[in-house]
Amino acid sequence: MSAYYIRFLTLYIKELRRFTKIPGQTILAPAATTLLFMIIFSTAIGSSRNEFITTDFKTFLFPGLIMMTIIQNAFMNNSSSLLMSKVQGNIVDLLMPPISNFQIIVTFTLVGITRGLTVAIASAIFMFPFVQIEIYNFGIILFFAIISSATLSLIGLLTGIWADKWDHLGTVDNFIIIPLSFLSGTFYSIKILPEFIQKLSLFNPFFYMIDGFRYGFIGSSDVSIMVSIQILILCFIILLFFSYLILQSGYKLRH
Repeated sequence: MSAYYIRFLTLYIKELRRFTKIPGQTILAPAATTLLFMIIFSTAIGSSRNEFITTDFKTFLFPGLIMMTIIQNAFMNNSSSLLMSKVQGNIVDLLMPPISNFQIIVTFTLVGITRGLTVAIASAIFMFPFVQIEIYNFGIILFFAIISSATLSLIGLLTGIWADKWDHLGTVDNFIIIPLSFLSGTFYSIKILPEFIQKLSLFNPFFYMIDGFRYGFIGSSDVSIMVSIQILILCFIILLFFSYLILQSGYKLRH
């Protein structure tokens, strides 16, 4: 095996062990929270479903909750890892070895995807006894799970580089990531919203993640599935390019 792949695998395994060593906190707790959301919202508003929901409310809610879990955990994995390294002063362990910036980006993105999908599977297992799961197109489900977790991994990477303390990370998570994921159609179809709010929702990239992912399960969506795919690919490419430029500049890492 070449030195290139050895460096890549070493960093990947290191980051993988970081979150798998505490599965109760990083995997089981988010899965339990997702189940709690399912129980609360299906009990509270399941009986007041509207005409825009074409399936059982729990079946409609399931993919939204799974994608919300993917979004939050992919983001938190990379942002917390980088910030922790900076706070503890061991970020040099990442910067000094002969690892290229592109390798760093790819590795952290893959680890973020791994955590996002791992928690998603755990959440699905937790909710399985309570919901009838439908699968319309598994390829669409897998695509949106991967592209969404990859996108949030890059956002987490950039946030971890920018943040100087845990308050900064909490600000991004509490005032950007969580609100946007809650206001993206997780618990409802945007067609029930006033027209102005519907148009505003189209500027939320998390909406396309959830809407496309839900399409893979129930076969219906609020916008064209191709539009969602194109927007998410564009967002990923922009974030990938920006992440490379930030790492290349050494912003808050080497200066």
